[in-house]
Amino acid sequence: MFEDSNLQWNATYDVIVLGFGGAGATAARFAADNGAKVLITDSAPEGHEGGNTRYAGQVISTGSNLDDLRKYYQDLAFPLSYDKDLMETYVQGLYDIPNYLEKYLGVKPFIMAQHPDSPVSKALHFMAHEYPEFRGQATHDLVAMHEGVADSALWKNLRQQVLKRADKIDVLYQTPAEHLIQNPATGAVVGVQIKRNDKFLNVYANNGVVMATGGFENNSKMVENYLGETSLNPIGSLYNKGIGIKMASEVGAQLYNMNNYEAYGIFHGLTPKPAKGQRSQFLPFDWPAFHQGSLIVVGDDGTRYFDENEMHRHGHTQDHGNWRILQAQRHPYVVFDQKKYDELANDKNAPYPEFLDSVVKADNLDSLAQVMNVNVDKLRNTIKDFNHFADIKRDYAFNRDADTLTAFDDGPYYALAMVQGLLNTQGGPVHNSKAEVVDNDNNVIPHLYAAGELGSLMGRQYNGGSNLAENLIFGKIAGENAASAKPEIKTSTTVDTQTSASVHEEGLGSDVGEEHFETKANQYIGKSTSGMGNEIVVRVTAPEKDDIQNIEILKQSESDDYGLKAVKKLPKEIVAKNSVDVDTVSGASASSKAIKEAVANALKQVK
Repeated sequence: MFEDSNLQWNATYDVIVLGFGGAGATAARFAADNGAKVLITDSAPEGHEGGNTRYAGQVISTGSNLDDLRKYYQDLAFPLSYDKDLMETYVQGLYDIPNYLEKYLGVKPFIMAQHPDSPVSKALHFMAHEYPEFRGQATHDLVAMHEGVADSALWKNLRQQVLKRADKIDVLYQTPAEHLIQNPATGAVVGVQIKRNDKFLNVYANNGVVMATGGFENNSKMVENYLGETSLNPIGSLYNKGIGIKMASEVGAQLYNMNNYEAYGIFHGLTPKPAKGQRSQFLPFDWPAFHQGSLIVVGDDGTRYFDENEMHRHGHTQDHGNWRILQAQRHPYVVFDQKKYDELANDKNAPYPEFLDSVVKADNLDSLAQVMNVNVDKLRNTIKDFNHFADIKRDYAFNRDADTLTAFDDGPYYALAMVQGLLNTQGGPVHNSKAEVVDNDNNVIPHLYAAGELGSLMGRQYNGGSNLAENLIFGKIAGENAASAKPEIKTSTTVDTQTSASVHEEGLGSDVGEEHFETKANQYIGKSTSGMGNEIVVRVTAPEKDDIQNIEILKQSESDDYGLKAVKKLPKEIVAKNSVDVDTVSGASASSKAIKEAVANALKQVK
């Protein structure tokens, strides 16, 4: 939208950052460090901000040989064209990631290549070298905040960097951006219209606006139009709805990489089908037994559609020498027999034993096909062919490793409903090496910047950890450049002095602040930040350390799907056992850990 004489500004900041995820937090922090008064707005409620960074594996790409790293990412981009300056800036940033983490985030990074015997390094070795046939792959490595993954450690640090600068950064939750506001004469982006408590507010930006709103995983229309799919299920944030695409299009930004996305899960991005409206489970570790033996995956017509034993590459499979994202099936299933079920049930190293809680059992293939809604003849022939391949030790359909082929027995059979998990989309506005957004003629749109998964470099092949690296590298560049003073753009509109203030004065206020929790006799407050949400706060009633009478959870923002199970279950179990030494809730290990830590923290205060 364009500013005009009827538009009234409600507040002024130096920099406005749209989206409080990894890229947005980074941009805001570095803008503030360069003297800017910053506003961050996010559509999510408190505790659910963080975008996909909160839910990611928390591993970041890097490499120890700059030349090889450059070759590797050139091959990942092939055969698509790309901005060479942008790529070079990115690769240089990747090379420097360990120093970045130490200098700006204050941690000694866990570099996996330096710890080859670590269980974490071993488990993620495949991801460190996702495309081993590409040039320079040996140098590609993964780093983490510590020896651990999938625990939101990176996100928590980035969020804390923002909170430490609360005097310079205002944060508004549940306040989505609606439109960018352009100066009609110059085309410069001079502000943003946001929606706060059902009221539209126009916020002026002296120096720049950074778009870091993530992708469009939760916008079914965009998923259908850009990806051509109707049955993808988000793994990350439920608040990435493509508003950045819409706003960028409104101001004439050039878009790219709109048809690429990343999947993640067992096999090639498949995850057990969750309840409607819930995220798919993030599955960071492999389960070898789950894609070998008398087990296959079938698509909508009851036939196989890939090699079940092939290591996944974020959903990309080989297609005549190219790696492309799979066409998603509407109702895929994993099918196996009794001996495989018994093997999985008795696997002491199973990372996801809860899978078996959702399987359906059928005595024969006719009954199984009916449950799966597939053609029974095709399902029967598929298993017949697979058994033949197992007998002759050659999979003529998909060339699966002969050592992983085991013929099915005659009933009973089991089926587990799956869905193609949508980790993140990659498309968005094109930005240059300075994070400046450009239009369809490759001209810079003044004062507009973008970072993160909104317009990622990753247009074809993808190596795990690359998007988080983009957040850090281009978030920093965007924040610093947005903060720099710009030539003044004359505006015909005025700031409403009754409802707002000029820069460095009142602004719109912030949703971030200190909280106080009341206690009575024998009550103690405990806190933990080890969950997937923000802080978990409990009030424990305990006259003695070994007399836990009640546990109240005063504040939590764990996910409504997996984390909430722990929130409801664990306090009762701790009270019943009179100890924090209780089992974690399956699928909610981080939330379980946080609750137990918070209770233990409270009990330490008991005299």
